[in-house]
Amino acid sequence: MLSIAVSRALFPRFPHSTAGRLTKIRAQTVSRRACVDVAHAIGVPERMRASAPAGYEHQVERLVSSESVLAEAVEAGIGACLLEHGFDRTADAVADAFEPQIERAIGSVYDFKSELQERLARRGELVAYRVVSEEGPPHDRMFETVAEVGGEQLGAGSGRSKKESEQEAARTALAALDEDEARADG
Repeated sequence: MLSIAVSRALFPRFPHSTAGRLTKIRAQTVSRRACVDVAHAIGVPERMRASAPAGYEHQVERLVSSESVLAEAVEAGIGACLLEHGFDRTADAVADAFEPQIERAIGSVYDFKSELQERLARRGELVAYRVVSEEGPPHDRMFETVAEVGGEQLGAGSGRSKKESEQEAARTALAALDEDEARADG
């Protein structure tokens, strides 16, 4: 269910991508490490501690420190949700819960900036990135960046680093190009 839900969330974002690239992104998104991150994000360790019978705190601490247990707890929870709420609701909830992992996998597997540069070069155009805002303290900064072509904004993105915000701006610019091409074809 986890792989199917993530694939369902990924495919509309990359309608022209190769199966190999989508497979790499999906594999990274549903990895044990990603499941552990989601377990922490949705409070699985805290829930396990809260539901432990009195006197078993030490055993629960061993369980919540095990990546295997946390990953399997997430997968078991997904299965239980599937049985209780059906495929569509569960798939949507899984996609929401794993969105940070999807974004991280996309950023590390897929280089949107290179893809955008190549597509624009075929048209004789160049992209420039401009940081439009920086917010937060140095250890927790957020950047907003725009991707511009010929002085006009084509995409915008945010991230915890300039590189991450540029990748997101390139991703939204590629989506805009895809929409323009679809309109021209349709």
